[in-house]
Amino acid sequence: MNAIFDLLGSLLVHVVPFVLVLSIIVTIHELGHFLMARAFGVKIDQFSLGFGKRLWSRTDRHGVEWRVAALPLGGYVKFSGDLDASSVPDQAGLAELKSRLIAEQGPGAERDYFHFKPIWQRALIVAAGPAANFILAAVLFTVLFSVVGEQIVAPRIAQVVPGTPAAEAGFRRGDLITSINGRAVVEAAEVTQKVVLSANEPLTFGVRRGEETLSLTATPERVIEQDEIAGRVRIARIGMSLGPLVRSDFSYRPLNPLEALQRGVGQIGATLNTTLTYLGRIFTGRESGDLLSGPLGIAKAAGGATQQALAGDGGAGIKSANLALTLLQFAALVSIGIGFVNLLPIPVLDGGHLMFYAYEAVARRPVPARVQDAGFRVGLALLAGLMLFATWHDLQKLNLFAFLGGLAS
Repeated sequence: MNAIFDLLGSLLVHVVPFVLVLSIIVTIHELGHFLMARAFGVKIDQFSLGFGKRLWSRTDRHGVEWRVAALPLGGYVKFSGDLDASSVPDQAGLAELKSRLIAEQGPGAERDYFHFKPIWQRALIVAAGPAANFILAAVLFTVLFSVVGEQIVAPRIAQVVPGTPAAEAGFRRGDLITSINGRAVVEAAEVTQKVVLSANEPLTFGVRRGEETLSLTATPERVIEQDEIAGRVRIARIGMSLGPLVRSDFSYRPLNPLEALQRGVGQIGATLNTTLTYLGRIFTGRESGDLLSGPLGIAKAAGGATQQALAGDGGAGIKSANLALTLLQFAALVSIGIGFVNLLPIPVLDGGHLMFYAYEAVARRPVPARVQDAGFRVGLALLAGLMLFATWHDLQKLNLFAFLGGLAS
């Protein structure tokens, strides 16, 4: 019985935050498409949160059916006149749709339908989904930075582990890192990020030791760590920890809403830059992809962040506030990820539609149906492959294979 309660408790901690955050983010994404389409007078049939069996629905005065479906892991906006899954009919399909609309509703009726809007309007409608994700992230980061302010921890070395690249390079406790490969750094997080993305690549550190200025070179190596949030991961380290040792190593100042917004937008840019760098390293074989996460990994991270927030010191009020701020940051990062993925030039995603519209703008005709169909199939295969790749790493990070091996032994 205790095992059942433990399982239910674990599901509550991991699944509920994940579903809640994902539902909000997907809703905002689809609202981006919806509001931009409404602004251009596009006729819309349906707005659905979730897939599968309908749980609730209501039709508004504009004829839009708003529905909630059983599987809350996505959603969609269905424009009137959609002919196929790609939502980009070819020339023959457009001609057939236009003649049918004129026959049913009269001349000019087609102008209210998405596929007959100018290319630039269709492109804006498609791009509005990912844009809504980035706007949501900016809003969440603005709230977060408005509450917590700007906190800067200097890259001071608090500990050096013997026998590691940092020890062999000559780092000592109390050293202050001032640059990496000639680029100035002022925050400990900058050093950590650079090291994580530089496995097996020598890094030259500018170091201030008392009155001396030194140049030390260390090569990050991959180690296996059990992260409280992400699980078991292989990650690049050089064997030192950073932390404030003197009062001047930590600074704080409150931020007004404008400053918080600027910091939030900067955080989005930094996250996208890190993502692109990491993906580039995967494709060139310099990273294994351990830090990529699929649904299982995101759910695990949501649960881990929730547990960490609730495990802190303080009463219920402080823990609730800590949980709210933690989920704000988590939701902002997931929203950036969803916006980025949707902009990839894969036909089943928003980026694929934009790619088709770019062709249409140049060729002055839609992409042929056979090309769209082939692209749609290839896109599904790519997404399935990416999902399997991420899920494989999720299962490894969760030690599920070791667990199953233990059951079999």
